[in-house]
Amino acid sequence: MPSLKSTYPLYLANEAKTPNQDLEVTDKYSGQVATRVALADAATIDKAITAAVEATRPMAEMAAYERQAVLAHCVSRFQERFDELAYALCMEAGKPINDSRGEVTRLIDTFRIAAEESVRMTGEVQPLDISPRAKGYQGMWKRVPIGPCSFISPFNFPLNLAAHKIAPALAVGCPFVMKPASRTPLGALIIGEVLAETDLPKGAFSILPATRDGADLFTTDERLKLLSFTGSPEVGWALKAKAGKKKVVLELGGNAAVIVDRDTDLRDAADRIIFGAFYQSGQSCIGVQRILIHDDIYDALRDLLVEKTRVLVAGDPQDPKVFIGPMIDEKEARRLEGWINEARDAGATLLCGGGREGAMLQATLLEGVRPGLKVRDEEAFGPVAVLSRFSDFEDALREVNDSRYGLQAGVFSRDIHKVMRAWDVLEVGGILVGDVPSYRVDNMPYGGVKDSGLGREGVKFAMEDMTEIRNLVIRRRPVNPAG
Repeated sequence: MPSLKSTYPLYLANEAKTPNQDLEVTDKYSGQVATRVALADAATIDKAITAAVEATRPMAEMAAYERQAVLAHCVSRFQERFDELAYALCMEAGKPINDSRGEVTRLIDTFRIAAEESVRMTGEVQPLDISPRAKGYQGMWKRVPIGPCSFISPFNFPLNLAAHKIAPALAVGCPFVMKPASRTPLGALIIGEVLAETDLPKGAFSILPATRDGADLFTTDERLKLLSFTGSPEVGWALKAKAGKKKVVLELGGNAAVIVDRDTDLRDAADRIIFGAFYQSGQSCIGVQRILIHDDIYDALRDLLVEKTRVLVAGDPQDPKVFIGPMIDEKEARRLEGWINEARDAGATLLCGGGREGAMLQATLLEGVRPGLKVRDEEAFGPVAVLSRFSDFEDALREVNDSRYGLQAGVFSRDIHKVMRAWDVLEVGGILVGDVPSYRVDNMPYGGVKDSGLGREGVKFAMEDMTEIRNLVIRRRPVNPAG
């Protein structure tokens, strides 16, 4: 049986340091302190940034095969430590053990993809003779690392969302400093422990748990050339405003909708919607929150969804039978319970769920939730979804777009014309056909529009953000036959 260490260090310029044990990490199910972690102060963060700056040239000069070897080492070690990583994730995030194992698999996938992409940083030869004045000129360009990067990762996917920042940086040769979420820092620190086994240049990485108040340097320090943040829209846009001249990538919140048209296989759709709405207790920015169902099938699908929701097993996330674990803390559970009660007071119908005990909130379905209510319009980030009817597909598309968010959407329809119409008009970063918006593969371009973010992740696309194009122009002169 895996276990946690009693304390975990931070990582400063590739080295484990334990200046204190100030950060308590709790078991999110029991509420008990599970371990303690070293906490970085502003001086430590400044040292980390200085070290990253000094590592800029050595990292950029690493050969592609050397970067690939570091990533391959990580893949191998994560596979060896699979059960330990899953257990730590289950404890620190309250994530059901099956979901935790799935996230470790995605961590491995992300580093494996990065290892493959690390030797594919191609450029282009570009003809410049587009007019007589450019005759004899030849162009070409390549990608070069942008330089020291700053990463801030969230609590809900402590392994995989950290991986989506760290692995591309290593693939292109960018040193980085990372602030993992203070409630779930263990996954990132274990990644740091594995990276410390490699021969990366000193200063290539620092992983520094820190309080939000003490972490301004991650955003404001002008020596950092890119900030990649995943978290809430309110925090993300505020950080962008303070980031200065650096490039900013934001992966923010969602209010994901799924459209279920009249020609859908109801049982298949119900299974996927239940998964999308309630996996890891709904704490996913692409979790299904709005379910739009055609009038002709509304009653049948509603009854099926209620039936399936009521039998979901809730409890200790270490139990493999459990599908619904705790929310990240009781405060968040109380918040969402309040949103559910607000909707009920405004006339919405509670179809199932709605109860709370501590951080455990029951899987909840509502119908008749009018616009303007938080549980419909804002990001719930918990185990609740709202049902509504439509009779015209165009009306359903407009309802999906009636949100300040735009991350992903799902469309269950067998009509290719409707699918293409949805692809044309839905204001989201990605559309899933025959599936829920909660699905993501780690090599695809992933990100949102509107309040859901700026830029795209997915290893190849993150690598593009972490590089700059450097152009070369050659003026070719006639060759003298005489030499």
